[in-house]
Amino acid sequence: MEALRATYGDSSSDSDTDDFTPPSSVAANSGEKSTSVEHEREPITLPPPPLSLLDSIGSTGSLDFFATEPGVRVRNFPHVDGNYALHVYIPVSIPLLPKKEIVCFLKRVASAVPNLHLVEADVPLSILCKDDQKLERALGREFHISLGRSVPLRVHQINSVVSLLRQKLQFHKRYWIDFNKWEVFVNDDCTRSFLSLEITTSGLSEICKQIDAVNEVYKLHNLPEFYKDPRPHISLVWALGDIRASLKGAVDRELSKLRAGGCLQNRIFTTKFCGIECKIGNKTHKICKLPDE
Repeated sequence: MEALRATYGDSSSDSDTDDFTPPSSVAANSGEKSTSVEHEREPITLPPPPLSLLDSIGSTGSLDFFATEPGVRVRNFPHVDGNYALHVYIPVSIPLLPKKEIVCFLKRVASAVPNLHLVEADVPLSILCKDDQKLERALGREFHISLGRSVPLRVHQINSVVSLLRQKLQFHKRYWIDFNKWEVFVNDDCTRSFLSLEITTSGLSEICKQIDAVNEVYKLHNLPEFYKDPRPHISLVWALGDIRASLKGAVDRELSKLRAGGCLQNRIFTTKFCGIECKIGNKTHKICKLPDE
């Protein structure tokens, strides 16, 4: 019922959300005549659907893909017409000074582990490591702390999901997020490994509460919930297959060197929580509004 109210009864939703025309409206414009027992009615001419819908029908956007090698993309889940990839996340940008230190660390790891790629970069990490400035620029993109699984969403669920996410996550106080641990993760089917920066201290409790709120919205729409024991992080590097042993070994060796030299710090970098976004297909929705400082 709450999901129905969000879809049909929320007339005060923010104006920056483009409503998606449900499939029934598109079908009503197909030119078929409507008949009754007494007489035949003339077809009603309806306005065309919004261009954003025409452009995106049959596409699930970019979040249901991962790259296997430059120019090759493979789906995370099967494509179905009318499905859109849903991803709820906290955007994160790495500050300049920590970025330089991360570049040095990644170069050392890449020298020990072949075939690594920076997340969403077509160029292998080994090539980027030849130019510190290029690697720094590549790390200048926006990274994401996922608050829910990336899943396929039906077109008729879009307005409801966005509305309920805003209701449950609309206002949050600003808080600090510490990325303080290098960690290696492997996806569910062990086809990809990731080198990530994990959050284990400041910001962890707040993010876990936000994950719980997203789970509530997912449950109302019969979508799979997040992992039972979430470990919030941003992923920087990926590789094909389950290479956790070699990747973890290289990371631990480099951390031991930093520890022996007295250079290992309690945190890798700190940033402020800056809001929550939801990407559905190719459209990004602002979910969380922060109070002015």
